[in-house]
Amino acid sequence: MASFLRRTGAVLALCLISSAALAAGDIGGATMGAAWALPFAGMLLSIALGPVLFPHFWELNYGKFAAFWSVLVLAPLVLSRGFDPALGALLHMGLLDYIPFIILLFALFTIAGGILIMGNLRGTPATNTVLLAIGTLMASFVGTTGASIIMIRPILRANDARRHNVHIVVFFIFLVSNIGGSLTPLGDPPLFLGFLRGVSFFWTTTHLLPETSFAVIVLLALFYGLDSWFYRKEGGLRSLKDPTPDRDIKLYGKVNIALLGGVILAILMSASWKPGVAFTVHGIAVEWQNLARDVILLALAGFSLKLTPGPVRAGNEFSWGPIKEVAKLFAGIFICIIPVLAMLQAGRNGAFAPLVGLVTNPDGSANNAAYFWLAGGLSSFLDNAPTYLVFFELAGGDPQRLMTTGALTLTAISAGAVFMGANSYIGNAPNFMVYAIAKDRKVAMPSFFGYMLWSGAILIPLFLVQTLIFFR
Repeated sequence: MASFLRRTGAVLALCLISSAALAAGDIGGATMGAAWALPFAGMLLSIALGPVLFPHFWELNYGKFAAFWSVLVLAPLVLSRGFDPALGALLHMGLLDYIPFIILLFALFTIAGGILIMGNLRGTPATNTVLLAIGTLMASFVGTTGASIIMIRPILRANDARRHNVHIVVFFIFLVSNIGGSLTPLGDPPLFLGFLRGVSFFWTTTHLLPETSFAVIVLLALFYGLDSWFYRKEGGLRSLKDPTPDRDIKLYGKVNIALLGGVILAILMSASWKPGVAFTVHGIAVEWQNLARDVILLALAGFSLKLTPGPVRAGNEFSWGPIKEVAKLFAGIFICIIPVLAMLQAGRNGAFAPLVGLVTNPDGSANNAAYFWLAGGLSSFLDNAPTYLVFFELAGGDPQRLMTTGALTLTAISAGAVFMGANSYIGNAPNFMVYAIAKDRKVAMPSFFGYMLWSGAILIPLFLVQTLIFFR
């Protein structure tokens, strides 16, 4: 017992020394070993494999997984770095990144869930291409999840009398659930994290427009050709009974369109209004414009809940389950990424020096093709939001430099994180949701690896061409 007390006292003394040596929030990334990244890797692998390998157990216990990996970071952080630096790092991540991130997702999820499209169209190649184009454009304003919620059921109803409709859902995932969300910080979570780190709202629009336009035009043209081929193939066969006959399209929950406009205005306000006032928590400054933005977003979500009739949300099969899962899992992700970001900030002096070498040319310039493929490769199987943060920090983490002299590097990171989330069912949150809805509607969706045959045959050549055109 005495020996245990001595060892405990020694550990506490080291913590106090660390607290005195380190400023609040400075956890000394240059002195951390690669083992500090293991909980982050474990957290992401749990998210990637849990829903696939043991879906029922995962559904009941995903919060416990997040808590487990978080404790494996926080406990050693407090013991080795001291309470104040650990608390400072946790508050910095929570107040400046996690809470604003979750509030935006909550607002978009709530408001988009109140927009319902009813009625039915005949799923011709032209009609399907137009529907995909509308969903792709919508994704940058209501988020990839919101656009997927709004558009997947109308496009499934339009094609439920066709024998060949798997390709329609696959291209829907490519375009609406992923690539379409690349033009504003509202579109996909990694881009909003960039906005929170200081990337201008319209920087994303202007700098990703060429890459996004190229990908969208190529995919829509390819889809039209493929869908036309399948459509002609069915021409000589007996028609299937249409379970949802054609009827006029009606839009319900129109008030939510105005509320989405309010979301955009709130975010633009936080980017342009700089009163120079902030309140601090443990040395972490929360600026008034950001606090006002978050309060407005919560109020807009509240208005949506109040003003949207219950049957409209029921028509979208709206529930709070998905946003609860996102909130718990991202709490774990944001905690586990704290030491990873600290090590990345150390650059060549940190444990990730070999990774720095991979994305750096011999002359010291950024290897933008490597940034595109590494950020994209990880985003194909791990969540693209933390992947974006990792490479954002790897590129220096200075938004002003990345938006100017490093603009092509930030474009490569952004495009890789958003575009390549389409490479697998687990690359982006809406992918698996769309898969589940389509399967429930009796679409013979491909397996996990079957889907990757589609993405490998269509998307990988597209991304190789984009590399040659945009990121050499």
